[in-house]
Amino acid sequence: MGEGKQRSNIKPGLCVDIIQKQDQRSGKTTRGEVREILTNSSMHPHGIKVRLVSGQVGRVCSIIKE
Repeated sequence: MGEGKQRSNIKPGLCVDIIQKQDQRSGKTTRGEVREILTNSSMHPHGIKVRLVSGQVGRVCSIIKE
């Protein structure tokens, strides 16, 4: 579960599940491909913030291994 908290684990082009700001209470996830990493620090306790190719922004909760 901690894989989304380390910036080194996340690269553009990776398929991930994110939780958007408005979905934090419900825990609803959105799946997509990472376009850019928005968090500058090497790790973040709530997950690294990314922008998906679709334009949605959220924190990575899991990395999808396909």
